[in-house]
Amino acid sequence: MGILVAVSRADSCYVWQLRGESLLMIEQRARGHIERYVDPIGRVLVTARFTPMTVTIVGLLLVIAGAILVGLEVTVLGAWIVALGSALDGLDGAVARLSGKASKRGAFVDSVSDRLGETAMWAGLAFAVSDETAVLALLCVLNLGASLLVSYLRARAESVGADGRGGLMGRAERVILFTAGLVFNFVPIMLWVMAALTWMTVAQRFALVWRRLED
Repeated sequence: MGILVAVSRADSCYVWQLRGESLLMIEQRARGHIERYVDPIGRVLVTARFTPMTVTIVGLLLVIAGAILVGLEVTVLGAWIVALGSALDGLDGAVARLSGKASKRGAFVDSVSDRLGETAMWAGLAFAVSDETAVLALLCVLNLGASLLVSYLRARAESVGADGRGGLMGRAERVILFTAGLVFNFVPIMLWVMAALTWMTVAQRFALVWRRLED
């Protein structure tokens, strides 16, 4: 089924109603397919005695290192290192599940690590483009703000017992677009597209959570 988004008026607010296939992120759409490839890598890491916390910290350090390179205008290498670190950070859940070491502390550290990584990569890019035009640096700030809001909306929804998932641009999509923009040298276009899609995701997620809280 295709995606049909209708806007209706309810309680003096415009609420997005999703009919047909929901606007889901990569993590939700392809979880089963992703686990088919992620689990073997996770088993290798478990066999090598990597703990989930180690995977999280190494992934974060790689993202920070890549962000520093981006800030120094070694953009292609920096972008690939950011992508590698983000991919490695995405393996900590598999390592925790396969090793039986899943914990609330680990999930908490992973969430904080994700936010630190995104802050680093946007700060690095803002520093790199600040000499070109203030508009590009401002877009980096707006993209960081939207990224943090997307995550905050999920956390706040789940704190009151609602499902906070949904929307178009999750962390995986943001990292993919960020990396592509730097590797293929269309940074200004990437920044505008990222801003539009990520802020749209903020609105989508707000509307979805609003509706779920009414049910």
